[in-house]
Order: sequence, then C-alpha cells, then structure tokens
Amino acid sequence: MTVLVPVKRVIDYTVKGRVKADNSGVELSNVKMAMNPFDEIAVEEALRLKEAGGADEVVAVSIGPTQNQETIRTALAMGADRGIHIEASHDIEPLAVAKLLKEVVTRENPGLVLVGKQAIDDDCNQTGQMLAALLNWPQATFASKILVKEKSLEVTREIDEGLETIEVNMPAIVTCDLRLNEPRYASLPNIMKAKKKPIEQLNASDLGVDTKSRIEQIKVEEPPKRKAGIKVASVEELVQKLKNEAKVI
Repeated sequence: MTVLVPVKRVIDYTVKGRVKADNSGVELSNVKMAMNPFDEIAVEEALRLKEAGGADEVVAVSIGPTQNQETIRTALAMGADRGIHIEASHDIEPLAVAKLLKEVVTRENPGLVLVGKQAIDDDCNQTGQMLAALLNWPQATFASKILVKEKSLEVTREIDEGLETIEVNMPAIVTCDLRLNEPRYASLPNIMKAKKKPIEQLNASDLGVDTKSRIEQIKVEEPPKRKAGIKVASVEELVQKLKNEAKVI
C-alpha cells in the first residue's frame, strides 16, 4: 500500500510574521520557512505505519513554487521514499489544492492519504475534507490515534466534547491532529540520502486544474496592539469602569 502525504511550505512557527509595506500580503522574502507542523505529524504517522509493515511506500507531495522542493526534501530526510512537486503559485486556494491532489491520487492510487488538519499560515482546515468529497472517499478528521485493521481504520478524533472513535473503510482521507505523535528529527545520513531520492516534477496546468483565485484579497493588516491594563482601587471602581467604559455589564 502507498501512503500519500501532502506537505505545505509555511513560515516557521518560531518566526513572527510581518505584513508587507504596501499591505498586499505577508512578507516571505528572507524569512525562515519550514514544513507545516501538522504535515510533519502526518509524515511521521505514515513512516510509523510503514515501519510496522502496514505500508510499502510513503510519497510526499507539495504544491507551490520551486522552493517547495526543500519541504519535500525534509520529508524525504525523515524517511519518505519519493516526492512529487506540482509547480504553482504560493497563494493557491484550498479547493484548487484539493483538485490537484485528486489528480495525484488518481495517478498514484494510494490506499491512504494522511493530511495535516490545517496549515498554520491560513488556518483554513479545508483541504482534507474537500479532497475526500472530490474522491468520494471516507474521511476521519482531527485524528489523535490511528489503528490500521485489515481493510479499515479505527480513528480516535478530538472533538469539543472529548474523544470520539470511528471506523472508516479504506482507501480513506485522514487529517492529523497535534497529539497523534511526536515527529522525528532527520539524521545527517538520512539528510544526505534524501538528496538522491527522486522528486517528480509536474505543473498545475498540465493536470488540467484551474488554480485561479476565486477570492480577492483587498488588504492585509496587523492586528491592533493590545492596550495596557489599569489598576483599580476597589470593586466599586471596577464595576463602574466595566459599566461606563468597557460597556460589558
């Protein structure tokens, strides 16, 4: 069985994002980039599944500009077998991503697609669900535990009320949550080996998918800075301020 893992290139979570001077978007030039943390968790889960004998191959796929090959190399250094890079613009929308992934799934015929539950740059949390709808495959979202059975998956999901366990038939789409596992660090020998692993080059237009944006982004601004707090001398003064200034009571 092949496990397909989409990986996205995002601003490193340790870096504070900056808005461009013309407010047209977020500054990406000379900014440290990394694999989306939830996608790292998906790669790790795929590798553990392969090590346990439940998969034969792990394929990492990334959609975006040429620099996305660095993200694929990170997945290869962790242990993925090969990569697929689909050349496209950086700001491609989730629906277009899902349509491109559908084409890859049709070509690769994986038994399982593991996706990060969301990307930390746009927080859309849409691609996995859209891909499942386009493929008409079962889906399990926000997975914190995955148990592979003969022809199905038992998935424990994190929901508002606690944990929910469901069973889905394979092939399936699973989106991976934070507590599913702890991703491994790539060793130096594996980093060197990753340089020789194959990355197939594709183009979004060659796959017959329209990646034109359907949403117009008018302006990007930083959130307002939080105002400093004040001290009050008594409960009565606090109540008055909550009534007259904050207008919350």
